Amino acid sequence: MIDLFKPYSFAGHHLKNRFVMAPMTRARRPDYIADAETALYYRQRATAGLIVTEGTPVSPEGQGYINVPGIWSEAQVAGWKLVTDAVHEEGGTIFAQLWHVGRMSHVSLQPNGNAPVSSTATPARDPKSQAFIYLADGSTGFAEPSVPRPLGTEEVARVVADVAKAGRNAQAAGFDGVELHSANGYIFEQFLNPILNTRDDRYGGALENRARIVLETIDALIAEIGASRVGIRLAPFNRQFDMPAYDDNGETYLYLARELSARGIAYVHLNDNWAAGHSVIGEDFLRRFRNAFDGTLILAGAMTLDRAQKLADANLIDLSAFGQPFIANPDLVARLREGAPLATPNRATYYGGSAKGYVDYPTLADEKRA
Repeated sequence: MIDLFKPYSFAGHHLKNRFVMAPMTRARRPDYIADAETALYYRQRATAGLIVTEGTPVSPEGQGYINVPGIWSEAQVAGWKLVTDAVHEEGGTIFAQLWHVGRMSHVSLQPNGNAPVSSTATPARDPKSQAFIYLADGSTGFAEPSVPRPLGTEEVARVVADVAKAGRNAQAAGFDGVELHSANGYIFEQFLNPILNTRDDRYGGALENRARIVLETIDALIAEIGASRVGIRLAPFNRQFDMPAYDDNGETYLYLARELSARGIAYVHLNDNWAAGHSVIGEDFLRRFRNAFDGTLILAGAMTLDRAQKLADANLIDLSAFGQPFIANPDLVARLREGAPLATPNRATYYGGSAKGYVDYPTLADEKRA
């Protein structure tokens, strides 16, 4: 049996345990710059073996949520340096998740009120597809994403360059590496999906063309910071944010697995977007992906300690990622080790607001002293 609480090493990174804090948008920074409170939030959770930050927009164009710290400016680099210093002081490891939402944005968030960009002109229209914006009355809230415009063929290189610059900025900010967000219905998945991506240029049509932007971006990041500092998040069989089903979904991700393995990146982080109460990434597909990708494999999605143990013992994953449990349980690893009860997060304070519901959740030690 694998001891999930013992250290694990991959690609030159040495983790205290096999637990990952998954990326979670918290929308606490109106100036889009991480600050001392952001650093405290991540410091509190630095007992995770690996922290992957909240999605961090690579450019103003890449934003889909207000108040999320970006990583395109010098001031933002300095803000994130507070965070990486705090995590490293606790002996933690932290990767920045690099984010471009594509069509999952709103004109009010875009430079000059432009339309969001995507692979497609088709907007996301299922009820759960929402951007987080300032509403007409000045309050914050969710709104239907605006109609996007397809990127011109030559414009794709600009998006790739924005991500590469963000990788360079992340290294300057002291991050141990970066995770390219290619999951959950954002821009890279908008290119991967052939129902949305009906382009007739080099980024549309055949599987290899639809995957081209992902691999060009990974290659650009590798050129900037090295393969050992690059990870990626993928979501096979995803339906989140109006992503339609398609026949070769499984083969699309197995193709990516083989290509990413050949590039020697640090890890692949799969997000199991559960549908109707069940996993969409079955163990059979997980095994096939594992055989195609020989690096470290992380799985997130309705994770429990029992599931993490079972999948690790079956050699289907290396690391297990927990999202919402880390919100209300900053010392989640200790609670799991001791079999202690887990606190329930307050959903009303997930996005925006003050320190309440952000950095005020007690640890197990705090509760015992109370």
